Amino acid sequence: MDGTAPVDLVALRSEIVDFLAGEAQAIDDRDWDTWLGLHEETVEYWIPAWDSEYETTSDPQAEMSLIYYNGRAGLEDRVFRLRTGRSAASTPLPRTCHMMSNIRVLPQADGTVIARTRWVVHLFRKGEQTQFFGHAEYLLVADPAGWKIRRKKVLVLNDLIPTVLDIYSV
Repeated sequence: MDGTAPVDLVALRSEIVDFLAGEAQAIDDRDWDTWLGLHEETVEYWIPAWDSEYETTSDPQAEMSLIYYNGRAGLEDRVFRLRTGRSAASTPLPRTCHMMSNIRVLPQADGTVIARTRWVVHLFRKGEQTQFFGHAEYLLVADPAGWKIRRKKVLVLNDLIPTVLDIYSV
């Protein structure tokens, strides 16, 4: 034995599933302060673009991304624009419903957790209904206040986007 306590995988999975559901609810409720508080200051939030039919871009610093923020300050700026109506493309904000499934919780040796999900988001705005769907991978770290998102990478599978793609769309 290495002297560390065994991880209770059932309890850990329950915590992570609850955390991810809380993130989705914060977005659907437009509870932006709660949502922002779930992210570390140095969070990497990335939605790569598709480079070909089966390959996404692999370097957000050198290649096209649908969305990329390297730090919570970028997310905070985006939320500011949504709150103040300074995002014409997102005014009015759509009503959203985030659904997640196939959640995999993978504890890492350093105490972090990788969580992988499949997701669908339904949006309703100006009488039109749209949905986005895809995969997401989170790198989560334990914090005295609960879990925090260190990295979130989202693959949008229906990338022929009929409307605005934003932080509330995934």
